[in-house]
Amino acid sequence: MTVDDALKTLPLVAILRGLVPEEAVEVAEALVAAGFRCLEVPLNSPRPLESIRLMRDALDGRAVVGAGTVLSIPAAKAVADAGGQIVISPNTNVQVIAAAKDLGLFSMPGFFTPSEAFAALDAGADVLKLFPAEVAGQAGLKAVRAVLPTGTRVYAVGGVSPETVPAWRAAGADGFGIGSAVFKPGWTPDKVGAAAAEFVAAWTSTETAPA
Repeated sequence: MTVDDALKTLPLVAILRGLVPEEAVEVAEALVAAGFRCLEVPLNSPRPLESIRLMRDALDGRAVVGAGTVLSIPAAKAVADAGGQIVISPNTNVQVIAAAKDLGLFSMPGFFTPSEAFAALDAGADVLKLFPAEVAGQAGLKAVRAVLPTGTRVYAVGGVSPETVPAWRAAGADGFGIGSAVFKPGWTPDKVGAAAAEFVAAWTSTETAPA
């Protein structure tokens, strides 16, 4: 399964900040059972590369796995060595974006301004991550969408809930990154799966709602 395949199936990224390797596979399986196909382990989590390798081995072909909070070229290389398929960052660092592409990885950098968005696209970003989305707001997303090239994919990350998914979709969000609303350290796999299912249902409702 490629990253594009995964995001075409369901454009929701589970951000597993604070995940530890001992629970990685069980949490990942709960998310996949709920319908998620793209999982992110931020690099400021405990032993993140170990979790990425365990999840990649367990889920290969059923979901894709990557890293978040990737802030440097050496970090991007470490993600690739661990089997990660995606490099996600909170910022626009054109060197990290270019390195990710050189490594054959999917690049999803964060942006907040139009200047950052265009710099990221020029560097080869595959998807743009509006972060923090709750600060930019739906009006901010709608405004920046008006100037981005046709076909640019923008995911809203930060502060999104199942209840606000339809409004973000209407503003132009192509997908979402979801963190503490779907995983917090200490949550059981069952709790993670239940939270994930709410987001899947919210997304599905926007796909089936009449225009």
